[in-house]
Amino acid sequence: MIGKLLQGRYQIVQSLGAGVFGQTYIAVDVDYPENPKCVVKQIKVSSSESGYLDMLRLMFLTETETLKLLGSHHQIPEFIACFEENERFYLVQELIEGHALAAELPIAQQWGSLWSESEVVEFLIDVLGILEFVHSQGVIHCDIKPENLIRRNSDLLRKLVLIDFGSIQSIDFGIGAELPIYRIPVTSLGYIPPEQFIGQTQPNSDIYALGMIAIQALTGLEPLQLKADPYTNEIVWRSENTPVNDYLAAVLSQMIRYDYQDRFQSVGEVLRVLKQIIWEPQPSQILAADEQFPLEAAVGDDDSENSTSGQSSPLLTGMKVGLAANSLLMGFGVCSLINAAPAYSETETLSKATKEYQAGDLQEAIALVKSIPSHSNVYPEAQATIEEWQEQWQIAAQQYQIAQTAFNESKWSDVLDAVAKIPNILYWQSKTDKLVQQASVNLEVQTQDLLAKAYESAEIKDFSAALQYLRQIPKESRAGALVQDKLAEYNRKRQIRAAYFLQKAYKQAFVGDFDQAIKFLRNIPNDTLVYAQAQVKLNEYTQKQRLRTDYQKVASAKRTDLFFSKNSAIKIEYLQGGNYLQEVNIR
Repeated sequence: MIGKLLQGRYQIVQSLGAGVFGQTYIAVDVDYPENPKCVVKQIKVSSSESGYLDMLRLMFLTETETLKLLGSHHQIPEFIACFEENERFYLVQELIEGHALAAELPIAQQWGSLWSESEVVEFLIDVLGILEFVHSQGVIHCDIKPENLIRRNSDLLRKLVLIDFGSIQSIDFGIGAELPIYRIPVTSLGYIPPEQFIGQTQPNSDIYALGMIAIQALTGLEPLQLKADPYTNEIVWRSENTPVNDYLAAVLSQMIRYDYQDRFQSVGEVLRVLKQIIWEPQPSQILAADEQFPLEAAVGDDDSENSTSGQSSPLLTGMKVGLAANSLLMGFGVCSLINAAPAYSETETLSKATKEYQAGDLQEAIALVKSIPSHSNVYPEAQATIEEWQEQWQIAAQQYQIAQTAFNESKWSDVLDAVAKIPNILYWQSKTDKLVQQASVNLEVQTQDLLAKAYESAEIKDFSAALQYLRQIPKESRAGALVQDKLAEYNRKRQIRAAYFLQKAYKQAFVGDFDQAIKFLRNIPNDTLVYAQAQVKLNEYTQKQRLRTDYQKVASAKRTDLFFSKNSAIKIEYLQGGNYLQEVNIR
């Protein structure tokens, strides 16, 4: 194709790559003196039968009208032309000069830097503005990912451009039949929400994908590196190493809820709550990262422009995706035809292999992937998938064995720790469900026992022992917040009690009772604030106690009487020549 002239106007100069549904090229428009560059997409035709071509031709012309409307947005590539030549169909669109958002994102916290909260909010508002327009045209993008967001070089405001509408779906306001989706690119996995895998794509499926990108920017972790809660299926992304405002964290968590009915239902809703962060910052409050965010708290009764401008378009009310057969999908990167009887697809094979892998049949999954021919566009990714699956399977098996051993040894915390390290494979997660459930129950029993012992020790003011019991409570326990409060309380009380012992030692030494003073000092724990001072006094009082004992021995041998006063002792020695009175200082 390089050098070929299409329509006598578009000369192919470079290949951008092949996809499942066609080949993409860069071309120059020779009709203009400056020869501007553009993108040309050649759509793959799976049959040359006349009936099929007539149907494709009609649908091609119909669907290009949608692309023309989308291209009118300044952050979507402009639609230039579409034509048929030698029974091949072509799309021509604006070439966006710039770099993909993927180049700006941190990768596993090693490449690039983590984004700030303000950067994430700015990014979300930027892309949500594009999606609001796309959805208002009755279209769902279906493939939001970093590679499909381009930072245009010529844009002084550094706005993003949304490309590759190859997976777009029309929004059906009726009750059309829904079909499974088998054409999801492997590179999109992780950004694709659960409902999209079973053909129930919703407008807020795009919101899910955008939320995953934002979380990647904050954490440096790619979507497939994140774990899912085995009980709720919710993505667990927020940890103590992810400093993020509770309000923003709640917004992101609701964007990626597992059930699309629990997510934000429209782009307008997300925009409204995000603008609260900018214009009306929320007071600091503790919200669970996986708790559904109450929209009423964010939107309130505000009738200002900020609240009304983000209202959902009437077109989005009650909309439902109808994946009707014979629906043409096209755009910057790909353009596809779904026939009533779909042709064989390597992507479908990979999807089936993934299901086998998740179900626990690793060998069958690998066999399916190996059946993908080497000339296929997905072959390199398929081979990489085999290596990844084998590695994850080995890790899962090892961690399961560790969890099983820990369970047999009643090490409940170790059970939960090992299970948490098992990769996201449904087969292995189902095997560990009972272990996790029983270990969690036993962990709580152990926690309550340790708490009871800590309370008993604190009751008799043995705060050191109470603290030791509290520190034995695993961090996975549900009593974590209570344990932290009690640790702080008992440590504070132990410091106070140590200072009390020091003062009592002072008083006993003042009246000459060094034995009792030493006893108080020896009760002061070595990790308290007054311990160093107590050690100094302990040495001092021990020496004075020893000196007094020596005087008493001498006095007893010489028939000496000792009379102690406040700062000295009166010693009377009975000598042969008579009485001898002597005052000596023994303190």
